Amino acid sequence: MKRYNLYLLPALFSLILFDSCRDEDSFENKAYMDSASKVSTLLIKANIVNEERTLQVAIAKPEDQDVTLTYKADPSLTGTYNEAYYDNAAVLRAEFYELPRPEVTITAGSVRSTETTVYFKGVNKLNRDSVYVLPVTIANANIDILESARTHYYVFRGAALINVVADMEDNYLHINQWTNPGVVNDLPQVTMEALIRCRNFDRPISTVMGIEGRFLIRIGDAGFPSNQIQIATSNGNFPDADSNKGLPVNEWIHIALTYDSSNNGAMKVYVNGKVQSESAKSLGRINLGINGSNGFYIGRSYEDSRFLAGEVSECRIWNIVRTQEEIAGNPYEVDPASEGLVAYWKCDDGSGNTVKDHTVNGNHLTSKKDIKWTPVSLPPKD
Repeated sequence: MKRYNLYLLPALFSLILFDSCRDEDSFENKAYMDSASKVSTLLIKANIVNEERTLQVAIAKPEDQDVTLTYKADPSLTGTYNEAYYDNAAVLRAEFYELPRPEVTITAGSVRSTETTVYFKGVNKLNRDSVYVLPVTIANANIDILESARTHYYVFRGAALINVVADMEDNYLHINQWTNPGVVNDLPQVTMEALIRCRNFDRPISTVMGIEGRFLIRIGDAGFPSNQIQIATSNGNFPDADSNKGLPVNEWIHIALTYDSSNNGAMKVYVNGKVQSESAKSLGRINLGINGSNGFYIGRSYEDSRFLAGEVSECRIWNIVRTQEEIAGNPYEVDPASEGLVAYWKCDDGSGNTVKDHTVNGNHLTSKKDIKWTPVSLPPKD
C-alpha cells in the first residue's frame, strides 16, 4: 500500500501542473484603464483656466495583433459615480471639455496603449460650491474589456483659495538675476505684502522679505522683541520696541508695509488689515531689483541664520500705496493683472524649487535648497 502511494504522488503532481497550465492558457486577456485610481480630482480655482489629463489602456499580456480601443465621455454614468462614492456631482457639460483623439492602439507584442488626452477648458467658470464629474469610458475594443476598470471619473471640486504653501525653515527664496528689474526699481511708492505662519521666534531676527540695509520687513532685532515686526531701511529702523506688538505663533498673519516718498516718506505697517505702526523715512525712490547676493530675498537677510521658521504665501510687491481697505480685503488672493501689482509670488507651486511670479514680468524666485511644500486650506473655515 505504501509503495502504491509513492507511485501515485508523481502522477497526481503532473495532473495538477497540467491543470494549472491549462487555466493559464484559457485566461481571458482583458483591456482596462491603466490608472492607480478610478477617480481624478481637479480643483476649481480662479487662476486655473485650462487643464489636461492623459489616458492609457493596458492588457495583462501581449497579443499577436494590434488592439484598437475607443474612448467616449459618458454622462449617463454620473449616477453610477454618485452611488459608488456617495457624492452628489452634476454632469460636466460638453462646453468644458474635449476628447479630440478618442481612438488608441495597443500594438502587437505590447501591453500598453498609446496615450490620449482629455482637455478641460474654462473650468475657472464652474461654480466653486458645486461638484462636477466627467465619466470617460472605453466605448468599444476588439478585445474584451474588464468592466470594473472600464471607466475613469474626472471630478471637479471648489478649492480653497490657498492649498499649499512654502516652508522657509532653514531656507530662503532669491533672485540672483532679475528678468525684468525695471518694474521694481525707481519706485516712488511701494506696498509689500506677505502671508506668514511662524512656528517659533527662536532667533534674534527672522526675515520676511526685502533687501537688508535698504528696505526690509523682518521680525526681531538685538534688544528688540523677537516676535515684533521691524522695518529696516537705509535711514534707520522702526518702530520702537513694544512687547504689545508681538506676533503669535502657529497662526496665519497677513503683513503689509506701505511707503510713499511723495508724502514725506510716510510708512505704515499693517497686521491683519489694521495699522500697527507708523513712521516717516526719507528714503527717496526704492530699488528692489538688485542682482546678486546683496539683492532681494524672502526668508533671508544678511546671513542664512535669519530665516523664517514657518511658512509663507501670497508675497507681493506693488508700485502704489494700497489703501487699508484694499489690504484688509485681499489677504488670500489678488488678480495677477491688478493695477500696480509688479511682482506676485503665491508660493503655491507645490513641487520643485522655483516659485513663479504670477505677473507678466517673469521674475521667478529660486530656493536655497529643496522646498518643503505644506498642504493647507485657506481661508480657514468658520
